[in-house]
Amino acid sequence: MKVKVRYFAALREKVGASEELVETHAQNAIELFHQLNKKHNFPLDPGHLKVSINRHYQDWNCQIKADDEIVFLPPVAGG
Repeated sequence: MKVKVRYFAALREKVGASEELVETHAQNAIELFHQLNKKHNFPLDPGHLKVSINRHYQDWNCQIKADDEIVFLPPVAGG
């Protein structure tokens, strides 16, 4: 199945893009994260991120399906 993954902050910098269309067999967000981490070597682990699926915060074990929009949200800092 294909899902759309969006990136922000440090993850966007590491990937070099704000989003990508991903072909995956992952059943949930954590499996997708690990699949993408092998490809991109993210600077943050899931313990430091929130996950949003179709614009709603979800648990990492939430099931994903074709055409979902998944966002891995790093902590933000401001000044």
